[in-house]
Amino acid sequence: MKPIRVPGAVEWSHYFLRGCVTEGDSVVDATAGNGYDTLFLAKLVGEHGKVHAFDVQSAALDSTSERLQEAGVLSRCTLYHRGHEEMSQVLPMGAYAAIIFNLGYLPGGDRTRITRSQTTLEALRQAEDLLAPGGVLVVVTYPGHEGGWEEASAVAAHISELESPQWNVQHIRRANLSHARPPECWAAVRRPA
Repeated sequence: MKPIRVPGAVEWSHYFLRGCVTEGDSVVDATAGNGYDTLFLAKLVGEHGKVHAFDVQSAALDSTSERLQEAGVLSRCTLYHRGHEEMSQVLPMGAYAAIIFNLGYLPGGDRTRITRSQTTLEALRQAEDLLAPGGVLVVVTYPGHEGGWEEASAVAAHISELESPQWNVQHIRRANLSHARPPECWAAVRRPA
């Protein structure tokens, strides 16, 4: 029997994005980090789409810009040196097919510089208004790192309370790791009116 590879939280986030994003769409990466999700989105939206990516760390934006340049997709992307809680100050409401948050710290960076519940919850509220009908809000949380449990719990409480039937909310995490706190993937689809 061939062994099966079970997707992790980030792979699940990409599954949800692939299901909602089509060529020509506008999307948001609320936490650019090293640019992997930004690049993934840039490939999904194609040459006629647009990716808006936010990060408060210059190192993250430099890494993202370099990755996008190497892939030849930088022209599809606008990078903002701002916190995700400032998205609504620069983006129009109701226009985006997908918004992803990949929370925590910058891999390879300062592990004490993390996303925080207060700004993340404000950003999630804005993201809900920024999404177009039929769009998906995807959030990857990391409850296992310092400060991550508090943020993951706040995200879970907030997303779980999105009203049905306007929102279809899914939660994926590895369930048989009682000794650890594995990454989790949340997806909330805003149903069309």
